[in-house]
Amino acid sequence: MHCAPAYSRPVDHIGGGEWAAIERIRALLPSPPANEIWIGDDAAAVAPPPAGPLLLAADLVVEGVHVDLALVGLDDLGWKAISVNVSDMAAMGGRPLHALVCVAGPPETDLGLLYTGIAAACQEYRCAVVGGDLSNAERLTVAVAVTGECPGGRPVLRSGARPGDYLVVTGGLGRSAAGLAALLHAATADGADGATGGAAAVAAGAEANIDAHRRPRARVSEGMVAAATGATAMIDVSDGMAMDVRHLAEASGVGVDLSTVPLDPFGSVTEEQALFGGEDYELLFATPDVDAVLDAFATEGLRAPIVIGRCTADPAQRRLRGGPLPEGGWEHRWAPAPR
Repeated sequence: MHCAPAYSRPVDHIGGGEWAAIERIRALLPSPPANEIWIGDDAAAVAPPPAGPLLLAADLVVEGVHVDLALVGLDDLGWKAISVNVSDMAAMGGRPLHALVCVAGPPETDLGLLYTGIAAACQEYRCAVVGGDLSNAERLTVAVAVTGECPGGRPVLRSGARPGDYLVVTGGLGRSAAGLAALLHAATADGADGATGGAAAVAAGAEANIDAHRRPRARVSEGMVAAATGATAMIDVSDGMAMDVRHLAEASGVGVDLSTVPLDPFGSVTEEQALFGGEDYELLFATPDVDAVLDAFATEGLRAPIVIGRCTADPAQRRLRGGPLPEGGWEHRWAPAPR
């Protein structure tokens, strides 16, 4: 609710108001097909999936919590806001269809730059922005809700893994955390050495890790192939492998016996970054037939996934290379419930 007259504003006639901003945003995005209604009305009207359930996901990206705008651009924030939601679709074996994007931020926020990243991600994932909202706020927050569909007809849940299933990851982990570390190191060098220090401080080969942090990729094709080959449970690695494998195990009521931590082979990544860093958005899934998975990924021209262990019958078991699986990862903090 807008509380007039206390917060009323003069009508804008110079292009700095909300409606002018919406028109600029609309110009950055594709137009709807003839049978759908997107930006401009009180609600969007879109075609439902031809078959199977409608997937729904929502996520927030908050300045100072999920991104540091001293290290990444507004366009990177926009890209990430879409990617993290699309990754949730991928983790269900689905693909995205439509997005609603709500932006709250200071009046000086460069919406054009922000939406350049949003538009690029939506083009990458074939996900249309069909509506949203704009508001002023002290801190920039982008809230996105995405719809999706399951081409295979069924979503893959976290809760279907069975004892004996293999645990598989779609790629090496830790690059986002390593990229953030490289950016922080460069920023420290900037402060110590002047304007050119940051560029010199970025180690050779760190650019790929920095890109993984700035522009994470949702593994949509990998998720659909995993679902098609009989994945029994799946989750995206957003909070760190040590945390997310626990989420899958707890939901499925199984134990895990891991033989390896899948470090990214192309970057300088530590095991700690892979276990606890998060924001890799690779997919972790359980499957009874790992050979079928490897063959299907190869057939589709995808990177070979990495087998990291097995599910076990002891629901309390959390093992890594014969010892306890370390605890850690990302988790937001809230006040405990009153007693």
